[in-house]
Amino acid sequence: MRAHAHIAFVAALWIASLAPQSGGAQPPDAGQATERTIKAAYLYKFAGYVEWPGGTPGEDMPLTIGVLESPAMADELVRITTGRMLNERTVDVRHVAAGDPLQGLHILFVGARDRKRIDELLQPAQAMPILIVTEAAGALAAGSIINFTIDRQRVRFEVSLPAAERNRLKLSSRLLAVAQRVERMPGK
Repeated sequence: MRAHAHIAFVAALWIASLAPQSGGAQPPDAGQATERTIKAAYLYKFAGYVEWPGGTPGEDMPLTIGVLESPAMADELVRITTGRMLNERTVDVRHVAAGDPLQGLHILFVGARDRKRIDELLQPAQAMPILIVTEAAGALAAGSIINFTIDRQRVRFEVSLPAAERNRLKLSSRLLAVAQRVERMPGK
């Protein structure tokens, strides 16, 4: 089995284990909820593929995921991370508003926004050791490190290595191998 197919299979199993078990009818926004659940699961798992400057922050500190202007994603992250550990660390989800301090965040998720607004929202996190994850067209050009996309009704993601380098983060080759697209440094 190819590495990509194996990772996708394992991810699907893991995501399925998070889904509520019911035989009843699905709510009207079930497709959106499923997409949000998948993105939340990715956000949770991305931390395992990132090396922060000076190594992973201490095990006594929680891994902190900030969610900017997307309460539904923050709620979903809380739901799937409650009682779970990642690399022997608890996970803390913090609601973040535009202009809030970003110190202490390891990951910052910015929900879908128009391009002009994305530029404005991402600027404070640039050059900080924060993994910036978005879900907006053109967000890599605005400074996002990982951007969710939808391809044939499936959640995918693209990666910007120049943005990761600017934020002093190293991304695992295993993460890059499953990305839909990887933006590389010029000349590489």
